[in-house]
Parts: sequence; C-alpha cells; structure tokens
Amino acid sequence: MKPLTGLDTSSPDMGNAGAPLAPAQDSSYQTDATHQLRVEFTGSGSEYFRIWIVNLLLLMVTLGIYYPWAKVRRLRYFYGNTVVGGEPLGFHANPVKLLKGYFLVGVLFSLYSAAGKFSATAGFVAFLIVAALWPALLKSSMQFRMANTSWRGLRFGFRGSLAGAYRAVLPLFVPGMVILAALTQVADPEKPPLWYLKTLGVVLLVFVAVAPWLFWNLKQYQHNHYALASLQTTFKATLGSFYKLFFKILGIALLPLLLSGGAIGAMFYAMKAGGMQGRPSAGLIVILGLLPLAVMMALLVMVKPYAVARFQDLVWTRTGNTSLRFVSRLRFGALLWLTLKNWLLVILTLGLYWPFAAVALARLRLEAVTVKTRVSPDTLLSHVGAVEGDAAGEAGGDLFGLDIGF
Repeated sequence: MKPLTGLDTSSPDMGNAGAPLAPAQDSSYQTDATHQLRVEFTGSGSEYFRIWIVNLLLLMVTLGIYYPWAKVRRLRYFYGNTVVGGEPLGFHANPVKLLKGYFLVGVLFSLYSAAGKFSATAGFVAFLIVAALWPALLKSSMQFRMANTSWRGLRFGFRGSLAGAYRAVLPLFVPGMVILAALTQVADPEKPPLWYLKTLGVVLLVFVAVAPWLFWNLKQYQHNHYALASLQTTFKATLGSFYKLFFKILGIALLPLLLSGGAIGAMFYAMKAGGMQGRPSAGLIVILGLLPLAVMMALLVMVKPYAVARFQDLVWTRTGNTSLRFVSRLRFGALLWLTLKNWLLVILTLGLYWPFAAVALARLRLEAVTVKTRVSPDTLLSHVGAVEGDAAGEAGGDLFGLDIGF
C-alpha cells in the first residue's frame, strides 16, 4: 500500500495520511467553543506524476542511492497538499540524514543475512540482535518523523519511552525467535523432522490468536504519545474492539471460500443426481479450475479495503481526549470502488496510472478525517517544542517493512 498512496500507509490506520494534530491533555487550553478542522487534500495526479517519474528515473540511474531524496520529495508533496483547518502540513527531513540511516540499517541487514547463510545458530543470534535493536529504532523513527512534520510553523513530537517501545515491539519478534531457536536443533533444514513442522503449526496458530493483541499493543504505544508543544494524545480503543474487528475481517475472508466450496459441491451433486458418467466435460473442468482463482481475487478485492477502512475509523476515532478528538468516517464502499478503479487503470496503462491512483487514494483517506477541538488553533502558536530523533530509525522502518505509523 505504500507506493500506491504516496504516503507510508502499510498499516490500516491513517498513520501518515492523516493530520497528526495532537489532542490536548492540559485543561487550561480548553474553551467552551468547539473548533472543527477539516482535512483536505489539494494535490493532483498530474502534478505528482512529474515528481514520481523523475524520482523513478533518478533511482534507476543512481542504483537506488537517490531513494532518501525521492522519499523526501514525495512526502513534501503529499504533506504540503494536506490542509488541516485551512493550513497545510510541512515536511522538513534532511535527505542526507536519511541516507546515513539507510546505510546503517543496510549494514545490519547484510550482517543478518550473512549470518543466516553461515549457520542456523548464527542466524538465530543475529535475529536476537535485530530484535534487541528494533524497539529503539522504532522510537527513534517516530521521533524523527514527527519532529520533521509541522503545522502552522509548529513541529510535532513523539514522547514514547524506550521501555514502552520494548513492551510494544518485542512481542512481535517472539514467533520468529521460537521458530529460529527450533531450527538450530534441526540437522537438515531441507528435511525438517515432524516435531519441527508441528512446532511451526503451533506457532502459527498462536500468532493468529494473539495478532489482534499485538497490533493493539503497538498502536497503543504510538497513539498515546503523539504531541504538539505541551499537548499529548491518548488512545482509548479497547483490546476487545480489535478482536471484534479481527473476527469480522476473518468472517469476510472465509465467506468466499465457503461459497466456492458450496458451489463445487453443488456441481458434483448435480452431476451425480443427473447420472453423469465418465470424465467431466472440458467446460466443467475450466469452471472448477477458475473458481479458486475467482475466490482469491474476491478476497484481495474485498478484504483489504474493508480492513483498511474499519481499522482507520477505529484507531483514529478513538484517538483523543476531553480537549480534542479525531473523527474518521472512511466508507468501505467508496474505498472498494476506488481500489477496483485504480487496479484496472494501473493494469491498462502498464503502471503509468500509479501516481494518479496514489493521489486519489490519499484524498479519499485524508478527507474522511475531521479534527474536533476545544482548543483554539491560535492558542497553540505560542507553544513550540519537538525533539528530532535519529534518521536511522526511519530507515529501519522502510527497509524491514515495519509500519511505523503516526
């Protein structure tokens, strides 16, 4: 989803596609008046196409070294066209700092890959080192991105602690630790024993069972610590709400499978009841072969837009406090239609519609969000403060595919 939106939106929430204005904790800011700040996106596909094509060409010419500059150009465009309460956001990151960060994380990634090829034990030790460093990289990444994001000249901040980062991130690595630890006891990885396969199955089942908790735990750390001057966010979504949504998504994913299974069973029953003998016809074989493909397409088309829309609404509508709150109303039908349209046009244009799709998706997700506050925006101008984090954290989030979010 990252390349499609032009923003870092790998997670279903509005992390980098929403206005990161922080709710107030300080009651001295509160007033009787309610201010409603609309979020608008003013970018156009044709404008972003020029940025996108230049970035693509320079990435190829420089063999990827230009990536930090390409990323900064992209984010400056999307942030600069995200208007909150009539004022655009700003993005101020230094590409050189990002380049240093990417180089550092690239070295770590190379060492991990080399260790995994050397032996299972070396790979396990390297994985433990990555797991030990990753929470600090996440915290630094959050600080770096927020400190380089502004609204009306004010820089945002992230106040999560290092201990909180470890509590939020380390559980994500536990399944990998168990699998790699078990692998160190396998003599021939190409012919794993039955006990190892059973271990993989148990780990997979446990991971599926606790996945909503893992996601909620991470989002709680992120959304409890966004800040603007002395104001800070709180996150009020419950663990139960994450499990409830998870089961809804699972039900939608299983429905096409059940329908296809029922259709296949009905076909065979009709064949048997009609007394059909011998091999089935070529047309029936084609239908039975295409049916699973149609089911997979239905899963891809329906499940992801539903998950994105519902998680965005859940995460951001539950971010706020007595002074300020977000309201997200991203409609599943609108997102599904836009997804179908984007896929079709990207395929028909051999990828050239990609930047137009990114702009359309960003506009839909952004403009579904409204900020309601009892704090006058003018009051915030006298409260400035943000601490810039380490760019290596930002690089880590991109290279390993971790959803940093905002």
